[in-house]
Amino acid sequence: MRTLRLTTVALVVAASSVWLMAQQPPPPPAGAQQGQAAGQAPPAGRQGGGRQGGGRGARTRKVVLAWADTRNGIAQHDSVSHALAIIERLGYESGLWDTFIRTDSNIVSKAPLKSDGTPASGGPNLNMADAIFYMGHRDVPIDDKQKADLLSFVKDDGKGFVAAHVALTSLESWPEFGELLGARFDGHPISGPGTIVNENPNFPATKHFPASFEFSDEYYQPKEYSRAKIDVLLRLDLSKSGPNASLHNPDNDYPLAWAKMYGKGRVFFGSFAHDARTWDIRDVQQMYFEAIKWSLGLTDATPMPHPMKK
Repeated sequence: MRTLRLTTVALVVAASSVWLMAQQPPPPPAGAQQGQAAGQAPPAGRQGGGRQGGGRGARTRKVVLAWADTRNGIAQHDSVSHALAIIERLGYESGLWDTFIRTDSNIVSKAPLKSDGTPASGGPNLNMADAIFYMGHRDVPIDDKQKADLLSFVKDDGKGFVAAHVALTSLESWPEFGELLGARFDGHPISGPGTIVNENPNFPATKHFPASFEFSDEYYQPKEYSRAKIDVLLRLDLSKSGPNASLHNPDNDYPLAWAKMYGKGRVFFGSFAHDARTWDIRDVQQMYFEAIKWSLGLTDATPMPHPMKK
């Protein structure tokens, strides 16, 4: 009888423990409490969500619209999905921004419309975002009103624009986008191992890189850029490269990352991103994390255009 009573008590205690565990909130994502997302610890009240108390009050964090319309890509990049997930995780675990991931371009507007042409009810748009992380590919379908809204978002409203890899290929028929981004796509004549030169180790997005380092990627070659307008942060060292008819810059200049101002807005482009595994490299995550922080105005640095540094 004593044994039966002890067994009954044990069952009751076990059942109670299961019930109590079910009432607890889920644990934070790996690394969130330790600030593993590029060394950032989440701020107090982090668990409450982007709005105070998790409701519809004022936002407590910045908003990044991660926009990646790749439907017209000539060669689809598997890395895009993983890249968007990494950007969302960096914002979530650091507690610095909320990310809205979208691959439809209708939300790139200050008055977005549904597919039937009527006004969209809620959801992300340029009125509520503080920066865009962009990986659109080739001919991204946005109309003239959306183009004007996007330019105004950066140039007049002073919002951020951070672009990666395939972004250099997009919107080639729209001259003003080239002005916003700072360059155009001119192929990828070099792929594989290479030496990267850090031309600006004082900029937030590149200060963690050494003066030069080895890296392997598919390197997008830019054209139609001016070093008088962009602050080249990283470039591919071509000093040991052999003859290559696809290299079009006579001075062997090959920028891979740069920062610039577009009106009031802060713009950053980084070429590193071709392979999905590239996004798992801590230094690459750090570069884009710091670039987004800078674009959001959370850190301060003035782009300093300069001639190519030997």
